[in-house]
Amino acid sequence: CALPIFPFVALVHPSVPAHTIQELVALVKASPGKINFGSAGTGIITHLAGEMLNSMAGIRMTHIPYKGSGPVLVDLVAGHIHAGFNNVLSSVPLVRSGKVRALAVTGAKRSEAMPDIPTIAESGWPEYESAAWYAVFVPARTPQEVVRRLNTEFVRAARDPQVKDRLDRK
Repeated sequence: CALPIFPFVALVHPSVPAHTIQELVALVKASPGKINFGSAGTGIITHLAGEMLNSMAGIRMTHIPYKGSGPVLVDLVAGHIHAGFNNVLSSVPLVRSGKVRALAVTGAKRSEAMPDIPTIAESGWPEYESAAWYAVFVPARTPQEVVRRLNTEFVRAARDPQVKDRLDRK
């Protein structure tokens, strides 16, 4: 089934003198070892999103692992870290309030919630894409008719205009 995927957004504290992902990359190159980024934990998709940018852009931001995305946002807003990768939906209010700045979206296309923010791919790294998807698991011996019904209902919910609007825009 085609359930939605959820991209992330590269964020910086307003004191960081970068307004685009290209400017962040230039800043990191000019300040080796001085710029860091937070993620929801080591090996978590937001960590990998940052490491993929490091690899593709030939830079080295220092990874700061947290225990969840909430503490990342708290420290990013407070200016204790320079940058972070977080899901778009929970980042929108912080971006709108000016507490953090969005530089680029990690998905294959721009986010409907942040249509003015370019993707990392369109910003110079065309192979870059990082997003989350969600799955529902049931016990192995669940009857096929139950699995089909669950699949039908989850897909229906994901395609419902009110649900889609809520997931896309928050």
